[in-house]
This record gives sequence, structure tokens and C-alpha cells, in this order.
Amino acid sequence: MDKKDKNIDLTAPLSSPITALSLLEKGAQVIRDYVAQLPATPGVYRMVSEKGDVLYVGKAKALKKRVVSYTHVDKLPMRLKRMVAQTVTMEFVHTHTEVEALLLESNLIKKLKPRYNILLRDDKSFPYILLTHDHDFPQIKKHRGARKQKGEYFGPFASAGAVNRTIEILQRIFKLRNCSDSVFANRDRPCLQYHIKRCTAPCVGKVTGEEYAMQIDQAQKFLTGESRAVQQAFVEQMQAAAAQENYEEAAEYRDKIKTLSQIDVKQDINLEGLGDVDVIALAQTEGRSCVQVFFFRGGQNFGNRSYFPRHAVEESAENILSNFMAQFYENKPVPSTILVSHRPSEKGLLAEALATRRDRGKVNIDVPQRGKRVNLIEFVMRNAVDSLKRHIAERASETQHLKAVANLFGLDEPPKRIEVYDNSHISGTNMVGAMIVAGPEGFQKNAYRKFNIKDSIAGDDFGMMREVMTRRFGRALKEDIDKDSDDWPDILLIDGGKGQLSAVAETLEEIGVLDDLCVVAIAKGEDRNAGREEFFIRGKPSFQLPVTDPTLHYLQRIRDEVHRFAINAHRTRRKNDMKKSPLDEIVGIGAKRKKALLLHFGSAKGVADAGIKDLMQVDGISQAVAEKLYGFFNED
Repeated sequence: MDKKDKNIDLTAPLSSPITALSLLEKGAQVIRDYVAQLPATPGVYRMVSEKGDVLYVGKAKALKKRVVSYTHVDKLPMRLKRMVAQTVTMEFVHTHTEVEALLLESNLIKKLKPRYNILLRDDKSFPYILLTHDHDFPQIKKHRGARKQKGEYFGPFASAGAVNRTIEILQRIFKLRNCSDSVFANRDRPCLQYHIKRCTAPCVGKVTGEEYAMQIDQAQKFLTGESRAVQQAFVEQMQAAAAQENYEEAAEYRDKIKTLSQIDVKQDINLEGLGDVDVIALAQTEGRSCVQVFFFRGGQNFGNRSYFPRHAVEESAENILSNFMAQFYENKPVPSTILVSHRPSEKGLLAEALATRRDRGKVNIDVPQRGKRVNLIEFVMRNAVDSLKRHIAERASETQHLKAVANLFGLDEPPKRIEVYDNSHISGTNMVGAMIVAGPEGFQKNAYRKFNIKDSIAGDDFGMMREVMTRRFGRALKEDIDKDSDDWPDILLIDGGKGQLSAVAETLEEIGVLDDLCVVAIAKGEDRNAGREEFFIRGKPSFQLPVTDPTLHYLQRIRDEVHRFAINAHRTRRKNDMKKSPLDEIVGIGAKRKKALLLHFGSAKGVADAGIKDLMQVDGISQAVAEKLYGFFNED
């Protein structure tokens, strides 16, 4: 039974228990009271439980007509009867049009995650390739997040790996630089990238601005789907070089042509003239769904990603696909054409809503019926079916593991949320605490958290763990998170021994939540050998599991995941500290001035050694700013 349902036995038919009948009628009456005041205009409605949780978010062309349907309880499916029974109040937002209502609905669903809505999970941002426009010799690099830097963005790519592979290809064929502007400005001889023929070394004048601009132009054509034009240009240049008996140059063009040909062969599927298209296919079995999304840009396959939306068993494919697309494109660029395996419900309205998220032009949502595009949909559908089979098999395995964990630690039912904690630092520097979450759906990476340790003594592992627990559960209580909600853990697994367990228990007792949690510490055995782990639980003797025990392997896996996450968080913090410059500490020196100073002097040391007149030669540096800079570096 779900944690949120502990107040009502929703596993039984609502028509049998008297309490359930009264709650159902009470909920229906709440809705009737609101219906009497509602206009027949577009808008969004929310159903809210006694605890303040949003149960459902819906949109309507006419609020009155839509909401009144929930009062006819005899016609509702069991799932909606349960929702009505839990409804104690409603909230409404009136909109000018139905399109506005649809956009607001998808935004609220993603934000509030109501339990009775179809919900897109694991909605991560996608990486892009960026060709910068703020430098005479543009840089190529991977980008994720807000598009604040000037330049041309290519994507989205389905994964960071796909971006890295493409950047590697671009460097091999077009020899574009990937170094930062500050490194570029500070070079006095070519770096390794030049010597392995991955860059033409514009930093030291090995190539002119015009020649590098031609490299950039060819790379842009490749990324926008004109690879055949680029290949033909290479053929002509190879023939010209051979005619002049410049065989070494001709061999370089030959290798580029060969690489481009291999790229075309490696494409799983490629359609001439496809352009910028997203292809979406939905597969269903055993009440579960997989939505597979393929990204084609300029006719090239930029990768794919699988999604497993949460929904009721009886939901139709058309409704699932419509809700998925509305939420998926809420924060992502929308292509002009989207090919789908099923016709989404309210297809015209959805297309109109998605068009408002484009800079220009309408959005065409098409279900191919014939020709090569049908083959493309079938290809994506096969991927969706395969992904769903793997997902179901993995979830079945996770369920068995969680049942075994419940038996091992004396829980009444399998845990739905296990939080695992670890710390990472080097000699007390860049201290980071980490939390990962595991459950029936595997690792819930959107729930991972890192804690930059602020108040603990350097190297004090127990103090670090106390600080992490205080921040995690102190904040939870401050935000009044319901202990029966899905965000409250069933098990805390601590990477450590008896000492870490004691530190965590003391902290949780001070906060007042210790009795609501099962806290377990897992420590490696002698010589830190995996397989000899020792488990510690309050009030019980420590114990070990057989080396071949599957439950031990599961607990090792989630422990190793938090260890990996903690180390990566520590490395990121350490790397960011290493990148810091003394210029960051000077008030009034922002990113633009800092960049100008580094480009002019080559390094922070060059700025520190400069005189006031030298500093004033830099664009944006006035006499007052120059004096402030000079004073900062030359204080007694």
C-alpha cells in the first residue's frame, strides 16, 4: 500500500466500507459546491487532499462542464473514485484560452507531481554542442543549461557521450580548438592537440583567421546535415592536392573523407531530407509504458532516450502520449515536425500549444501512414519495446531485492525509499557529503543531493555526518514534509561503522526523528575487502552476510553508487577551487573585465605584476578601477 493511502483502505472497493462511502460522498459534495460557482470558461483546476497535497491537476475548455463530471461518482473508474474520496478542497486558475490552460497544466504537473496524473519522470536536460561567437577563433565545447553565452548551439543530443563522440569527430576532421579563452591567450607554442592533428593551433598563428573560418564553416555544414557537401568539397581538395603532387595533403583529405563515410554507415537509420525531427514511439505491456524519443537534426541521428511515465493501468496510449509530450517539451526546444506512433489525444490543441514554445512557425504532429517515415517509426518502436522489456526485468529484480532487504532489517513491508550517505574529502579539504536514493524503480537520480560541508572541523568524519543529517532532516521538518510521504525514507544506509552510526543516531534523536527511521551502517571488513562487510543497527549485535548472498550484492551496489557520487562531487568542488583566480575576490571585477584582463596579460600573475598605466590600457578598466587592482595586489 502506498504511504499516502494509510488513512483509507483504498485496496478495497469504495462501495463496500461505510467509511469509504462517506468519504466518497463528502468529496463529491466538495466538488458540487465549487461547481455552483464556476464559469464555463477555460482554466486549470487542482484537487487537494486534507494534508495539502495536490492530488490531480487538470485543464478544461469549460471549467464548469469538466469539473461537474467528477460529481457523477457512479460513472467514475475506481482510480478516480479514490481521488474524489481524498479531495477536501479545490483550487482554480482561469485562463484566456484552452492553449494557455494546457501550457499551465503541464507546468504544474511537472512542478507538483500529483499522484493521479500521468507523470514524466527522470526529466533531465539535454547537452548541446556550442560554437562560440565571442572570439576571433571560435571554440567548440559541450554545453548544458541556460544558453547565456553567445554562439551557435547544435542539438539536443541524447547523452553527454553522444556529444563527446561528435566533438571528437569534429576535431579529427575539422581540427577545431577546444581550449578555454584564457589558455588560448597564454600559449606560446602548440599544445598536444596540434601534434596529434586535432587542432590547427590558431593560438600561435599556425593558421590564419580566414583558414580557421573555413574550418568553422565546414563544421557548421556537417552539424546541420550537409555532410555530403562537405565530403564533396574534400574530394575536390584531395584531387587538387594530388594534381600538384602534394601527396601528404591529399592523404589528409582522403582520411577525412573516409571518416565521414564511416559516420554515415554508423547511423542506425538515416533518411534523405529528414531535417530537424523528433520521433516518438510508445510501447505498452503489463500496464507499463515506455516512450522512446529519437532526435534527428539535419537528418543525422543525435541519439535517443527512453522514458517510463507513471500512469494508471487503464490509461490509453493516446492520453499517455499527449501528456508526455506536453510535459517533455515544457523546457526543451520544439522541432517543426514530430513523428509519433499514436495519435495523441487533442492533437490539434497540443500542436497549437507546442507552437507557442517555438521562435517561429507551426508544429506538425504526424502519424506516418506510408513510405520511409513508417519504417522510421517502426525502427523507434522496436527500440521502445526492447527498452520496456529490459525495464520490466530490472524492476522485477529490484522488487525481489527490496523484499529481501525488508526481511533483513525487520521492516513490515519492502522499502520504497532507501537513502544512502557518504562523505568525501582529501586531508580535510573540499569536504562534501552525498546522498543517493534507491527504490522500486532503481536509482532515483533526480533525488540525489550533495552537501558542501561548511561547519565541520577539517577531516572530522563524524562531524561531517552530523552536519549532513542536520541539514537533510532539519530542513525536512522546517518544510513540514509529511513522514508518510514518498519523500520520507524507510531506510538510512550509512557508509561507515559503529562510530558513524552513533553520530547519525545522536543527531537524529536531537532533531526528533530517530524513531521514525531505520538506520543501518555498512562497513567494509578487514583490509576493506568487499564481501566482508559488517552491518550495524542500533540495539542489535553487528552481523555479516555470506559472500554469495544476493542481498549483500544489492547493498554493496547502492553503497558503491553513493561512494561514486560523493567522489565525483568532491572532484568537481576541488576542480572549481583550482579554477578560482585572485581576480574573483576583487569587488567590481566581473566576468567581462576579468576576461579582458586575462586576455590582455595572459594570466592573473601578469595582472598582478602590471602597473596602473598598463592596466588602463585594457578595455573597460578606468583609472579608478586600475588603482583598485594595483592596490589589491600591492598592499603591504
